[in-house]
Amino acid sequence: MTRITFALLLGLHGLITAASPVSAQTLPPPSRTVFKCDQGGKTVYSDSPCLGAQRIEVEPTRGVSKLSGKERIGADVQHEHFREQMSDAIRPLNGMDRKQYASFERRFKLSPEAQQECRRLDTHLPPLERQELQASGAEFAAVQQQLFALRKRFRELGC
Repeated sequence: MTRITFALLLGLHGLITAASPVSAQTLPPPSRTVFKCDQGGKTVYSDSPCLGAQRIEVEPTRGVSKLSGKERIGADVQHEHFREQMSDAIRPLNGMDRKQYASFERRFKLSPEAQQECRRLDTHLPPLERQELQASGAEFAAVQQQLFALRKRFRELGC
């Protein structure tokens, strides 16, 4: 039963991909930050921040090795492995871990002003997230509003 379902889903994905005028090359890069939002009594997960969002860090899967018994890795995951190996190799020179290096690599193409604003947001967001956990009442609403604005700007800049 599960093989049939998987085959149907795979076929459906192929049809949608073939019919879609947007190629995978034009899509934005996937975000590892997901926001959990409560909207109208329903829980919604999105890569875009919303007012009162809870930030969740996710780790995407890296292939489908369990299904066939063979290791099957796509080009994107191979590229990610290569970047991680490069990050590990040059860590003694730059002192950055994998996450810091990925952030540096992503921000490298940004303007110097945008890079500076990203660094400023890096220092402002964590204390504000901690403050949100401890706030209550009117202060809580004000902190959430400020946090939403900073997260939105962070995403707009491509930090």
